[in-house]
Amino acid sequence: MAIDLRQLAAAVPDSVVERVRSARRVLAVGHESPDADALGAAIAIGLLVEALGGRATVAAADPLPDLYRFIAGSDAVRTDPEPDVAYDLVVLCDCGDLSRVGSIQERNPALFADTPLLTIDHHASNDGTGGLAWIDAAAAATCEMVALLAVRLGVPLAMGEGRLAAALAAGIVMDTATFAHPNTTARTLQVTAALVEAGAPLSEISRRLYRTKPDAQLALFGRVLGRLQSLAGGLVIASTLELADLAATGARSEHSEGIIDLLAQSETAEVALLLKEKEDATRLSVRTKPGGVDATALCGTWGGGGHPRAAGASLPLPLAEAVAAVLPEAERYARAVTR
Repeated sequence: MAIDLRQLAAAVPDSVVERVRSARRVLAVGHESPDADALGAAIAIGLLVEALGGRATVAAADPLPDLYRFIAGSDAVRTDPEPDVAYDLVVLCDCGDLSRVGSIQERNPALFADTPLLTIDHHASNDGTGGLAWIDAAAAATCEMVALLAVRLGVPLAMGEGRLAAALAAGIVMDTATFAHPNTTARTLQVTAALVEAGAPLSEISRRLYRTKPDAQLALFGRVLGRLQSLAGGLVIASTLELADLAATGARSEHSEGIIDLLAQSETAEVALLLKEKEDATRLSVRTKPGGVDATALCGTWGGGGHPRAAGASLPLPLAEAVAAVLPEAERYARAVTR
């Protein structure tokens, strides 16, 4: 018997359903430095709009990492809107706030200022400002939400010979680490089961995202793990990724994906930190244990956000200064945990 998600899909706000249904020319945008959830959700929105008779452009400010090019439809993702197109809706997918759209907004200020915005996101730190917003912090991934939107719109999850289901499943697998993270709920599993039933190749998606790495990426992991620090009696584990590491290994910035999750496997650490050197800033990634430090609170110190167990921030500081600022604060949070 087919899996019926209609009861779960009742959670999708009517205003969101009608906004997507009525749109004729849509720009679906994932966040900068796109990952599988942002891409899968944006590609899926594009497919839904086209299934309803509209036209859609899928975009992200930065070029796609090779890791995600197996997702059908990723080859059509642009770094800017199509020129001379009058969009009637911009859908922001998996963007914790408007700034996460990145440089595509800076390059197209009039479009983002004058076009109705719809935000679909699962980050707890998202305050929903900037137009119509559907925020569901209980969702494991934005793709989980878009799957329910598809059901409300009456679009079969199997559309496009399974392309819709595969794109949505990729985002869920990414943001749950193949259902290992505590954000995985019964609803997440129900939605994923329906996507598998609709044609999503779950084991292949998992292999592509979590068990396939180029040699340069493995070498990069080795350099970062080689400078691992244990602080506060093991309550904090931290490392850094320097620009020199990329040059030495031949790796690219996107190859840092997954390092923070390795650090988070520490048996003792309440807080795992990765600080990545950028040209003019330092990017902080944080993971925490269930029932302990709220990662959004820690990252909020520097204007960041995300989820209680996984969050990030950008510090306008050189790497060494960022390390000096972040480590004592992480220790303070970790020491305050009582178990």
